[in-house]
Amino acid sequence: MQFPYQKFEFNIKPQEPLILPSYKGSTLRGGFGNAFKRIVCAIKSKECTDCILKEKCIYSYVFETPPPSDTKIMRKYTSAPHPFIIEPPPEKKRGYTPEDELIFGLTLIGKAIDYLPYFIYTFDELGKMGIGRGRGKYELKEVRSGAEDKVIYSSDTKTLRTFKTDILSFNSVFTNTNTYKPKSLTLNFLTPARIIYKKHLILDLEFHILIRNLLRRLSLLCYFHCGGDTSGWDFKGIIETAQDIKVKKRNLKWYDWERYSSRQETKMKMGGFVGEITFEGNIEPFMPLIKAGEVLHVGKGTGFGLGRYEIK
Repeated sequence: MQFPYQKFEFNIKPQEPLILPSYKGSTLRGGFGNAFKRIVCAIKSKECTDCILKEKCIYSYVFETPPPSDTKIMRKYTSAPHPFIIEPPPEKKRGYTPEDELIFGLTLIGKAIDYLPYFIYTFDELGKMGIGRGRGKYELKEVRSGAEDKVIYSSDTKTLRTFKTDILSFNSVFTNTNTYKPKSLTLNFLTPARIIYKKHLILDLEFHILIRNLLRRLSLLCYFHCGGDTSGWDFKGIIETAQDIKVKKRNLKWYDWERYSSRQETKMKMGGFVGEITFEGNIEPFMPLIKAGEVLHVGKGTGFGLGRYEIK
């Protein structure tokens, strides 16, 4: 199964002092959402759920992501996983001057890759509106394609160059090997992971819980954004096999942070766990899933950059 995606790198230059939170995912995602709706929404006075244009609207597809009326899955849900991930810069610094630069990542999935020009234009306009405390302004200097590490947009030309698309393949995800080869795998969670099991956020991560969340996220992204058919995925068999993988070492801690939702006019807690965990067992059959999660994150709040991990 082919799973198209593309990672981009946005480089912005402050035009005046910027004061941002230590975790910038909420600022970038929240600012993008407000600017995006202002730019592309045709009926701004209505919520997406009540809008006649919701199934054909770019804002609704990217930011609200309602399941289509003819969907075969998630009929009871109001939204599917978003087809984008904003990866904030890892540094904790809060103050930026015109002598600095700020680089953040954007991953687009499936059909959303075609909407890259909207993301570029929106982040460019957001710079004129301002972000952070005091609404400091910035200029979008350039955008690079991660696959080729080349500049595909710059503020000098204001034109978008062609780029290649990366592909994740799931052909071997469900092929279990007959030979048992004990192996350890260490994952380092770089941003808070909000993983839910039995309706509760968890800290004591188990391998089968990770796999359950990856299966759910990846299958829904594949179905809604890549036109894939996930009916052949052996969810039950994969989860049962995953329960044989044990935790060898767990060094996870809870990281609390809050964001202000302008739409709900309230502060929202967005905590999750960070740190390292090592699993031991026959991990090889699960590596395509694990590697896909390294690109596409896991858990809730991925649009803010949450649930990012690296394989060590």
